[in-house]
Amino acid sequence: MFWRKLRDVKLFRTLRFRLASTFLLLLTGVLAVVGLVGTQTLRTILENQSEAVLHDQLGAMKGYIHFDGQGNPIWFADTGDPEEEATVGRLKAVFVIANDRGDAWDGSPDPALKELFDRNGILSDLAQIEKAKEPLFKTIVGKDKVPYEVISSTMTDADLDRKWYVAEGRSLAADRLVLRRFRRNFFIFLPIALLACALVSWYSAGRVLESLQSVEKAAQEITGSNLGLQIQKRGADDELDRLIDSFNAMSGRLKASFEQMRQFSTDVSHELRTPLTAIQGQLEVALFTATRKEQLQEAIENALQDVERLANLVRALLLLSQSESGQIPMNKTVLDLRDLTGDLVDQFQIPAEASSIQLTHETRESILCEVDRTQIERVITNLLSNAIKYTPAGGWVRACAENQGASIRLVVEDSGVGIPKDHLPHIFNRFYRVPDPNPEKGLGLGLSFVASIVKAHSGEIQVHSEIGKGSRFEVILPAGAVRIRSETPVMQDRA
Repeated sequence: MFWRKLRDVKLFRTLRFRLASTFLLLLTGVLAVVGLVGTQTLRTILENQSEAVLHDQLGAMKGYIHFDGQGNPIWFADTGDPEEEATVGRLKAVFVIANDRGDAWDGSPDPALKELFDRNGILSDLAQIEKAKEPLFKTIVGKDKVPYEVISSTMTDADLDRKWYVAEGRSLAADRLVLRRFRRNFFIFLPIALLACALVSWYSAGRVLESLQSVEKAAQEITGSNLGLQIQKRGADDELDRLIDSFNAMSGRLKASFEQMRQFSTDVSHELRTPLTAIQGQLEVALFTATRKEQLQEAIENALQDVERLANLVRALLLLSQSESGQIPMNKTVLDLRDLTGDLVDQFQIPAEASSIQLTHETRESILCEVDRTQIERVITNLLSNAIKYTPAGGWVRACAENQGASIRLVVEDSGVGIPKDHLPHIFNRFYRVPDPNPEKGLGLGLSFVASIVKAHSGEIQVHSEIGKGSRFEVILPAGAVRIRSETPVMQDRA
């Protein structure tokens, strides 16, 4: 229950707290590992130093011990040399000399070190030294609770061929004090370091998230009147700057989409208003002024023509909406684009001849591709219709298809009036019409519909045009599964 209430606190659910706490937990873990490793490393160093010192002291002790004529060990030092006297004094602080039966012969006068003189302990040490063939280290605790490290070995009286047990030790109090001070300093440093790092991480996380807060603020300020709101970049070229770039790009796309929707609504209203106004006017005139049957029939026929235009507009808008939203039902089949283009060119021969335009089809080889026949027919029909409409008498229109391996290129070109350069980027927009005195120029939906169908086939459409020289529309479509099947090796039966 407590942890659930704790999680519900708003502060603990913020991204700033999570970033700062994650960094702090990671740092705590790192410092804890550093403390453990540092303590162990310091302990190892002190132990190695202690063993090295004891090795040196044991060697010096053996150098100062000699055997008299009766085979008894005695300390031999120059009493006139103060430095040598001080060295022997340090060696006699913690030591013991015993015979091979474990009886102590000489040793440290400190009563706290009675454990050094234990006979059983000496015999055990002699056995281990004999077995290992090297000096033995052990740690003892004196009566004064001070730990001592002791190195033990043997010496041999060459004259009597008799072994003696010798041990030299040193207090570990100074080493343990260094280790305790290190731990104490570490535990004092740890909370101070964690507190400082917590403040720094909290501040750093806040600075880093300022850009996110600017994105949040900008998102809250976006309304229908400022959809293109942009956020100033930080100039760091990092993840946050890339996020800002993405947000600005999204904002731009939203603005363009809403402007397109607004323009679409305006254009649709304008296009629907014209035939509706005409129908209303004709019917009102017929209602109030017609006196003969012929007048009523003429008014009804004119109204039906406007209704048909209105129905065509609604049908085109529905198809365009489906195509742009990816809802066009695609029924892809393998067809020969040469035959399809040829059939459609034949269908347009009559309007082309009526306009004194030479319409030709130049595809010779079979062009197989996997497309939706109905939709591709609409593409070719729209392109041919536009080419004939904007080509003056005496001109020409050509259609051809080319196989480019993994893709198919469909080309419709003409020698017509051409399209101004500044209008080329917009001709695929809905209701966009290049200014033209021709009253039968259409609704401005044909090329938009063509672009949507091509996009639905994962293709692309390109246009090249010059004023007075004509236009060239190129539709590039993927061949689909046809190319895969055509590249599959055919196994032939051998006789």
